Amino acid sequence: MRILLWHGYLLGGTGSNVYTRALAREWSRAGHEVAVVCQERHPERYDLGGARVVVPELPERLLPVFVLDRYEGLEARLLTELTPAQREAFVEANAAALRELGPADLVFANHVVLGAPVGAASRLPFRVKAHGSELEYAMRGDDELSRWGAETLAGAEVVYVGSEHIREVLEEVVGHVDRVEIVPPGVDVEAFRPEARDEALRRLLHEARADPPNPADRDERLPDEGNAERFEGFFAERKPTVLYFGKLIENKGVQVLLEALDGLDARAVVVGFGDYRERLESLAPPGTLFTGALEHRHLVHLLPLCDVAVVPSIFPEAFGMVAAEAASAGVLPVVSAHSGLAEVAAGIGEELGREAAALVSFPAGDAGALRERLGVLLGLPDERRREFGLAARRAVERRWSWTVVAERLLG
Repeated sequence: MRILLWHGYLLGGTGSNVYTRALAREWSRAGHEVAVVCQERHPERYDLGGARVVVPELPERLLPVFVLDRYEGLEARLLTELTPAQREAFVEANAAALRELGPADLVFANHVVLGAPVGAASRLPFRVKAHGSELEYAMRGDDELSRWGAETLAGAEVVYVGSEHIREVLEEVVGHVDRVEIVPPGVDVEAFRPEARDEALRRLLHEARADPPNPADRDERLPDEGNAERFEGFFAERKPTVLYFGKLIENKGVQVLLEALDGLDARAVVVGFGDYRERLESLAPPGTLFTGALEHRHLVHLLPLCDVAVVPSIFPEAFGMVAAEAASAGVLPVVSAHSGLAEVAAGIGEELGREAAALVSFPAGDAGALRERLGVLLGLPDERRREFGLAARRAVERRWSWTVVAERLLG
Protein backbone atom coordinates (compact mmCIF):
# COMPACT_ATOMS: atom_id res chain seq x y z
CA MET A 1 0.00 0.00 0.00
CA ARG A 2 0.93 3.65 -0.41
CA ILE A 3 0.26 5.32 2.95
CA LEU A 4 0.43 9.02 3.82
CA LEU A 5 0.80 9.32 7.60
CA TRP A 6 -0.26 12.80 8.70
CA HIS A 7 0.96 14.19 11.99
CA GLY A 8 1.08 17.93 12.57
CA TYR A 9 3.83 17.89 15.19
CA LEU A 10 7.27 16.42 15.96
CA LEU A 11 8.50 12.83 16.10
CA GLY A 12 10.37 13.00 19.44
CA GLY A 13 9.06 12.96 22.98
CA THR A 14 5.96 11.07 24.02
CA GLY A 15 2.37 10.34 23.06
CA SER A 16 1.28 10.84 19.47
CA ASN A 17 4.86 11.66 18.39
CA VAL A 18 6.08 8.20 19.40
CA TYR A 19 2.91 6.67 17.97
CA THR A 20 3.54 8.23 14.57
CA ARG A 21 7.16 7.23 14.20
CA ALA A 22 6.43 3.69 15.39
CA LEU A 23 3.71 3.20 12.76
CA ALA A 24 5.96 4.66 10.07
CA ARG A 25 8.67 2.18 11.02
CA GLU A 26 6.37 -0.86 11.23
CA TRP A 27 4.48 -0.17 8.00
CA SER A 28 7.72 0.53 6.14
CA ARG A 29 9.27 -2.69 7.44
CA ALA A 30 6.16 -4.55 6.28
CA GLY A 31 6.83 -3.38 2.71
CA HIS A 32 4.42 -0.46 2.43
CA GLU A 33 5.46 2.87 0.89
CA VAL A 34 5.10 5.44 3.66
CA ALA A 35 5.42 9.23 3.71
CA VAL A 36 5.15 11.08 7.03
CA VAL A 37 3.79 14.63 6.82
CA CYS A 38 4.81 16.45 10.00
CA GLN A 39 6.84 19.36 11.41
CA GLU A 40 9.94 17.38 12.43
CA ARG A 41 13.14 19.26 11.46
CA HIS A 42 15.49 16.41 12.39
CA PRO A 43 13.96 13.13 11.12
CA GLU A 44 17.42 11.59 10.86
CA ARG A 45 17.35 11.20 14.65
CA TYR A 46 14.68 8.50 14.42
CA ASP A 47 14.30 5.02 12.96
CA LEU A 48 11.40 5.35 10.53
CA GLY A 49 12.15 2.17 8.61
CA GLY A 50 12.93 4.16 5.45
CA ALA A 51 9.74 6.23 5.45
CA ARG A 52 9.97 9.62 3.72
CA VAL A 53 9.39 12.79 5.79
CA VAL A 54 7.69 15.87 4.30
CA VAL A 55 7.47 19.15 6.23
CA PRO A 56 4.79 21.54 4.90
CA GLU A 57 5.36 25.28 5.27
CA LEU A 58 2.79 26.68 7.68
CA PRO A 59 0.99 30.00 7.08
CA GLU A 60 2.33 32.67 9.46
CA ARG A 61 4.47 29.86 10.98
CA LEU A 62 1.49 29.16 13.27
CA LEU A 63 1.23 25.69 14.81
CA PRO A 64 -2.07 24.88 16.59
CA VAL A 65 -1.38 22.88 19.77
CA PHE A 66 -3.37 21.48 22.70
CA VAL A 67 -0.71 22.17 25.35
CA LEU A 68 1.83 24.96 24.87
CA ASP A 69 5.40 23.87 24.14
CA ARG A 70 8.33 25.33 22.21
CA TYR A 71 8.78 24.36 18.57
CA GLU A 72 11.85 25.21 16.50
CA GLY A 73 11.04 27.81 13.84
CA LEU A 74 7.32 27.93 14.67
CA GLU A 75 4.94 29.90 16.86
CA ALA A 76 2.91 27.44 18.92
CA ARG A 77 -0.53 28.74 19.80
CA LEU A 78 -3.42 27.00 21.50
CA LEU A 79 -5.89 25.68 18.95
CA THR A 80 -8.72 27.39 20.81
CA GLU A 81 -7.00 30.77 20.36
CA LEU A 82 -6.67 30.60 16.57
CA THR A 83 -9.23 32.32 14.39
CA PRO A 84 -11.33 30.19 12.01
CA ALA A 85 -9.34 31.65 9.10
CA GLN A 86 -6.03 30.62 10.71
CA ARG A 87 -7.32 27.11 11.36
CA GLU A 88 -8.52 26.77 7.78
CA ALA A 89 -5.20 28.02 6.45
CA PHE A 90 -3.34 25.39 8.48
CA VAL A 91 -5.68 22.67 7.19
CA GLU A 92 -5.29 23.72 3.57
CA ALA A 93 -1.47 23.90 3.77
CA ASN A 94 -1.32 20.35 5.08
CA ALA A 95 -4.03 19.00 2.77
CA ALA A 96 -2.21 20.51 -0.21
CA ALA A 97 0.94 18.64 0.81
CA LEU A 98 -1.04 15.39 0.94
CA ARG A 99 -2.65 16.02 -2.45
CA GLU A 100 0.78 16.70 -3.95
CA LEU A 101 2.04 13.37 -2.56
CA GLY A 102 -1.01 11.52 -3.88
CA PRO A 103 -2.44 9.34 -5.16
CA ALA A 104 -2.40 7.10 -2.11
CA ASP A 105 -4.32 4.13 -0.80
CA LEU A 106 -4.76 5.77 2.57
CA VAL A 107 -4.24 8.95 4.57
CA PHE A 108 -3.84 8.00 8.22
CA ALA A 109 -4.42 11.20 10.21
CA ASN A 110 -3.70 11.78 13.88
CA HIS A 111 -6.13 13.74 16.11
CA VAL A 112 -9.81 14.45 15.53
CA VAL A 113 -8.86 18.09 14.98
CA LEU A 114 -7.04 18.94 13.02
CA GLY A 115 -6.49 15.45 11.58
CA ALA A 116 -10.03 14.84 10.37
CA PRO A 117 -10.30 18.25 8.64
CA VAL A 118 -6.92 17.68 6.96
CA GLY A 119 -7.92 14.17 5.87
CA ALA A 120 -11.24 15.37 4.49
CA ALA A 121 -9.61 18.28 2.63
CA SER A 122 -7.03 15.96 1.06
CA ARG A 123 -9.81 14.35 -0.99
CA LEU A 124 -8.06 10.99 -0.49
CA PRO A 125 -9.36 7.94 1.44
CA PHE A 126 -8.59 8.66 5.10
CA ARG A 127 -8.78 7.18 8.57
CA VAL A 128 -8.44 9.10 11.83
CA LYS A 129 -6.80 8.22 15.14
CA ALA A 130 -8.27 10.04 18.16
CA HIS A 131 -5.58 10.49 20.80
CA GLY A 132 -7.53 12.07 23.62
CA SER A 133 -5.44 15.22 24.03
CA GLU A 134 -7.48 17.14 21.46
CA LEU A 135 -10.74 15.90 22.95
CA GLU A 136 -9.94 16.87 26.54
CA TYR A 137 -7.70 19.91 26.13
CA ALA A 138 -9.27 21.64 23.11
CA MET A 139 -12.63 20.27 21.98
CA ARG A 140 -14.54 19.52 25.16
CA GLY A 141 -16.81 22.48 25.84
CA ASP A 142 -16.07 24.14 22.48
CA ASP A 143 -19.18 23.69 20.35
CA GLU A 144 -17.57 25.00 17.18
CA LEU A 145 -14.61 22.60 17.29
CA SER A 146 -16.88 19.71 18.26
CA ARG A 147 -19.16 20.35 15.26
CA TRP A 148 -16.16 20.61 12.95
CA GLY A 149 -14.78 17.34 14.27
CA ALA A 150 -18.12 15.57 13.82
CA GLU A 151 -18.62 16.88 10.27
CA THR A 152 -15.18 15.85 9.08
CA LEU A 153 -15.11 12.49 10.89
CA ALA A 154 -18.22 11.54 8.94
CA GLY A 155 -16.06 11.10 5.84
CA ALA A 156 -13.49 8.82 7.48
CA GLU A 157 -13.35 5.13 6.56
CA VAL A 158 -12.62 4.26 10.20
CA VAL A 159 -12.09 6.22 13.41
CA TYR A 160 -9.63 4.56 15.79
CA VAL A 161 -9.55 5.02 19.55
CA GLY A 162 -6.98 3.60 21.94
CA SER A 163 -9.37 2.48 24.66
CA GLU A 164 -13.01 2.14 25.63
CA HIS A 165 -12.55 5.29 27.71
CA ILE A 166 -11.65 7.36 24.63
CA ARG A 167 -14.55 5.87 22.69
CA GLU A 168 -16.84 7.22 25.40
CA VAL A 169 -15.10 10.61 25.46
CA LEU A 170 -15.31 10.86 21.67
CA GLU A 171 -19.08 10.41 21.75
CA GLU A 172 -19.42 12.85 24.64
CA VAL A 173 -17.57 15.52 22.67
CA VAL A 174 -18.74 15.07 19.07
CA GLY A 175 -21.82 12.86 19.35
CA HIS A 176 -22.33 9.41 17.84
CA VAL A 177 -19.65 8.33 15.36
CA ASP A 178 -20.06 5.40 12.99
CA ARG A 179 -17.25 2.93 12.29
CA VAL A 180 -15.26 3.32 15.51
CA GLU A 181 -12.66 0.66 16.27
CA ILE A 182 -10.65 0.20 19.49
CA VAL A 183 -6.98 -0.44 18.74
CA PRO A 184 -4.63 0.46 21.60
CA PRO A 185 -1.24 2.06 20.99
CA GLY A 186 1.78 -0.17 20.92
CA VAL A 187 5.15 -0.78 22.51
CA ASP A 188 8.52 -1.51 20.92
CA VAL A 189 9.03 -4.87 22.62
CA GLU A 190 12.41 -5.30 20.92
CA ALA A 191 13.75 -2.12 22.53
CA PHE A 192 11.92 -2.25 25.88
CA ARG A 193 13.02 -5.56 27.33
CA PRO A 194 14.49 -6.90 30.59
CA GLU A 195 18.21 -6.29 30.94
CA ALA A 196 20.83 -7.27 33.51
CA ARG A 197 21.56 -4.43 35.91
CA ASP A 198 25.27 -4.04 35.19
CA GLU A 199 24.70 -4.09 31.43
CA ALA A 200 21.79 -1.64 31.71
CA LEU A 201 23.90 0.83 33.68
CA ARG A 202 26.81 0.56 31.26
CA ARG A 203 24.55 1.26 28.29
CA LEU A 204 22.68 4.07 30.04
CA LEU A 205 25.97 5.83 30.81
CA HIS A 206 27.04 5.36 27.18
CA GLU A 207 23.83 7.00 25.93
CA ALA A 208 24.04 9.84 28.46
CA ARG A 209 27.64 10.60 27.47
CA ALA A 210 26.47 10.86 23.85
CA ASP A 211 23.89 13.55 24.68
CA PRO A 212 24.28 16.91 22.91
CA PRO A 213 25.53 19.86 24.99
CA ASN A 214 22.82 21.65 26.94
CA PRO A 215 24.52 24.48 28.89
CA ALA A 216 22.55 25.53 31.98
CA ASP A 217 19.80 23.12 30.79
CA ARG A 218 18.47 25.89 28.55
CA ASP A 219 16.75 23.53 26.10
CA GLU A 220 14.05 21.66 28.02
CA ARG A 221 13.64 19.14 25.20
CA LEU A 222 17.22 17.92 25.70
CA PRO A 223 18.56 15.85 28.62
CA ASP A 224 20.05 17.78 31.52
CA GLU A 225 23.74 18.55 31.25
CA GLY A 226 25.88 16.13 33.27
CA ASN A 227 23.36 13.28 33.49
CA ALA A 228 26.04 10.63 32.98
CA GLU A 229 27.88 11.62 36.16
CA ARG A 230 24.64 11.85 38.12
CA PHE A 231 23.46 8.43 36.92
CA GLU A 232 26.79 6.87 37.80
CA GLY A 233 26.68 8.24 41.35
CA PHE A 234 22.97 7.56 41.86
CA PHE A 235 23.07 3.91 40.81
CA ALA A 236 26.38 3.17 42.55
CA GLU A 237 24.21 2.48 45.60
CA ARG A 238 21.58 -0.23 45.38
CA LYS A 239 18.39 1.07 46.92
CA PRO A 240 14.66 0.60 46.10
CA THR A 241 13.99 2.95 43.19
CA VAL A 242 10.73 4.24 41.72
CA LEU A 243 10.61 5.78 38.24
CA TYR A 244 8.30 8.37 36.69
CA PHE A 245 8.68 9.36 33.04
CA GLY A 246 6.39 11.69 31.12
CA LYS A 247 5.39 15.33 30.96
CA LEU A 248 6.02 17.44 34.08
CA ILE A 249 2.64 19.15 34.26
CA GLU A 250 0.22 19.17 37.18
CA ASN A 251 -2.30 16.87 35.51
CA LYS A 252 0.25 14.04 35.38
CA GLY A 253 0.14 13.79 39.20
CA VAL A 254 3.87 13.52 39.88
CA GLN A 255 3.25 15.45 43.11
CA VAL A 256 1.13 12.49 44.30
CA LEU A 257 4.09 10.16 43.81
CA LEU A 258 6.44 12.48 45.67
CA GLU A 259 4.01 12.63 48.59
CA ALA A 260 3.64 8.84 48.56
CA LEU A 261 7.39 8.40 49.01
CA ASP A 262 7.20 9.99 52.46
CA GLY A 263 7.91 7.25 54.99
CA LEU A 264 9.17 4.73 52.43
CA ASP A 265 12.75 3.53 52.24
CA ALA A 266 12.87 4.37 48.55
CA ARG A 267 14.08 7.02 46.15
CA ALA A 268 12.74 8.35 42.86
CA VAL A 269 13.96 9.18 39.37
CA VAL A 270 11.79 11.79 37.62
CA VAL A 271 12.17 12.01 33.84
CA GLY A 272 10.57 14.66 31.65
CA PHE A 273 10.10 18.35 31.00
CA GLY A 274 7.28 20.82 31.53
CA ASP A 275 6.17 23.94 33.33
CA TYR A 276 5.64 22.12 36.66
CA ARG A 277 9.23 20.97 37.06
CA GLU A 278 10.35 23.76 39.39
CA ARG A 279 7.40 23.13 41.70
CA LEU A 280 8.06 19.38 41.73
CA GLU A 281 11.71 19.93 42.59
CA SER A 282 10.61 21.94 45.62
CA LEU A 283 8.30 19.09 46.73
CA ALA A 284 10.71 16.22 46.11
CA PRO A 285 12.30 14.37 49.04
CA PRO A 286 16.10 14.47 49.31
CA GLY A 287 17.82 12.11 46.92
CA THR A 288 15.27 12.48 44.09
CA LEU A 289 16.99 12.59 40.69
CA PHE A 290 15.54 14.86 37.98
CA THR A 291 16.99 14.15 34.53
CA GLY A 292 15.16 16.43 32.12
CA ALA A 293 13.87 14.99 28.86
CA LEU A 294 15.11 11.53 27.88
CA GLU A 295 14.54 9.59 24.68
CA HIS A 296 13.77 5.90 24.27
CA ARG A 297 17.49 5.23 23.80
CA HIS A 298 17.95 6.22 27.46
CA LEU A 299 14.72 4.81 28.87
CA VAL A 300 15.22 1.26 27.62
CA HIS A 301 18.28 1.05 29.89
CA LEU A 302 17.01 3.23 32.74
CA LEU A 303 13.90 1.13 33.32
CA PRO A 304 15.74 -2.13 34.18
CA LEU A 305 17.65 -0.19 36.86
CA CYS A 306 14.39 0.65 38.66
CA ASP A 307 12.08 -1.52 40.73
CA VAL A 308 8.67 0.02 40.00
CA ALA A 309 7.34 2.58 37.51
CA VAL A 310 4.48 4.85 38.58
CA VAL A 311 1.94 6.56 36.32
CA PRO A 312 0.00 8.78 38.77
CA SER A 313 -2.04 10.86 36.30
CA ILE A 314 -4.92 12.82 37.77
CA PHE A 315 -6.34 13.68 34.35
CA PRO A 316 -7.77 10.93 32.11
CA GLU A 317 -5.33 9.19 29.76
CA ALA A 318 -6.21 7.76 26.37
CA PHE A 319 -4.21 4.61 27.03
CA GLY A 320 -1.10 4.69 29.21
CA MET A 321 1.76 3.92 26.85
CA VAL A 322 4.43 4.60 29.47
CA ALA A 323 2.91 1.93 31.71
CA ALA A 324 3.01 -0.58 28.88
CA GLU A 325 6.61 0.38 28.05
CA ALA A 326 7.63 -0.21 31.67
CA ALA A 327 5.90 -3.59 31.66
CA SER A 328 7.65 -4.53 28.42
CA ALA A 329 10.97 -3.85 30.15
CA GLY A 330 9.95 -6.23 32.94
CA VAL A 331 9.23 -3.44 35.43
CA LEU A 332 5.83 -3.58 37.09
CA PRO A 333 3.86 -0.34 36.63
CA VAL A 334 1.51 1.09 39.27
CA VAL A 335 -1.09 3.37 37.67
CA SER A 336 -4.02 5.57 38.56
CA ALA A 337 -7.21 3.50 38.36
CA HIS A 338 -9.07 5.44 35.69
CA SER A 339 -9.50 5.92 31.94
CA GLY A 340 -7.14 4.06 29.62
CA LEU A 341 -4.71 3.44 32.46
CA ALA A 342 -7.25 1.15 34.12
CA GLU A 343 -7.46 -0.88 30.91
CA VAL A 344 -3.68 -1.33 30.87
CA ALA A 345 -3.77 -2.37 34.53
CA ALA A 346 -6.52 -4.88 33.76
CA GLY A 347 -4.55 -6.43 30.91
CA ILE A 348 -1.45 -6.82 33.09
CA GLY A 349 -3.56 -8.03 35.99
CA GLU A 350 -4.86 -10.96 33.95
CA GLU A 351 -1.30 -12.27 33.76
CA LEU A 352 -0.54 -11.65 37.45
CA GLY A 353 -3.55 -13.24 39.14
CA ARG A 354 -6.12 -11.59 41.40
CA GLU A 355 -3.99 -10.90 44.48
CA ALA A 356 -1.07 -9.30 42.65
CA ALA A 357 -3.36 -7.52 40.19
CA ALA A 358 -4.65 -5.33 43.03
CA LEU A 359 -1.16 -3.86 43.40
CA VAL A 360 -0.88 -2.35 39.91
CA SER A 361 -3.47 0.41 40.32
CA PHE A 362 -4.61 2.86 42.98
CA PRO A 363 -7.35 5.50 43.33
CA ALA A 364 -6.22 8.61 41.44
CA GLY A 365 -4.74 11.28 43.68
CA ASP A 366 -4.62 9.03 46.76
CA ALA A 367 -1.01 9.26 47.95
CA GLY A 368 -1.72 6.98 50.93
CA ALA A 369 -3.01 4.17 48.72
CA LEU A 370 -0.05 4.56 46.38
CA ARG A 371 2.34 4.47 49.37
CA GLU A 372 0.72 1.23 50.54
CA ARG A 373 1.12 -0.48 47.16
CA LEU A 374 4.68 0.68 46.74
CA GLY A 375 5.51 -0.55 50.23
CA VAL A 376 4.27 -4.04 49.38
CA LEU A 377 5.99 -4.23 46.00
CA LEU A 378 9.31 -2.81 47.17
CA GLY A 379 9.25 -5.19 50.14
CA LEU A 380 9.05 -8.28 47.93
CA PRO A 381 12.13 -10.42 47.33
CA ASP A 382 13.90 -9.40 44.12
CA GLU A 383 13.09 -12.74 42.49
CA ARG A 384 9.36 -12.40 43.16
CA ARG A 385 9.31 -8.86 41.78
CA ARG A 386 11.12 -10.11 38.67
CA GLU A 387 8.47 -12.80 38.20
CA PHE A 388 5.77 -10.13 38.29
CA GLY A 389 7.71 -8.05 35.79
CA LEU A 390 8.03 -10.94 33.35
CA ALA A 391 4.30 -11.64 33.63
CA ALA A 392 3.65 -7.98 32.81
CA ARG A 393 5.87 -8.29 29.75
CA ARG A 394 3.88 -11.29 28.51
CA ALA A 395 0.75 -9.13 28.63
CA VAL A 396 2.45 -6.53 26.46
CA GLU A 397 3.70 -9.06 23.91
CA ARG A 398 0.23 -10.51 23.48
CA ARG A 399 -1.72 -7.25 23.35
CA TRP A 400 0.39 -4.19 22.59
CA SER A 401 3.44 -4.90 20.44
CA TRP A 402 3.72 -2.40 17.57
CA THR A 403 3.70 -5.21 15.04
CA VAL A 404 0.31 -6.41 16.29
CA VAL A 405 -1.06 -2.85 16.44
CA ALA A 406 0.18 -1.83 12.98
CA GLU A 407 -1.40 -4.90 11.38
CA ARG A 408 -4.73 -4.24 13.11
CA LEU A 409 -4.84 -0.63 11.93
CA LEU A 410 -4.63 -1.69 8.28
CA GLY A 411 -7.23 -4.45 8.70
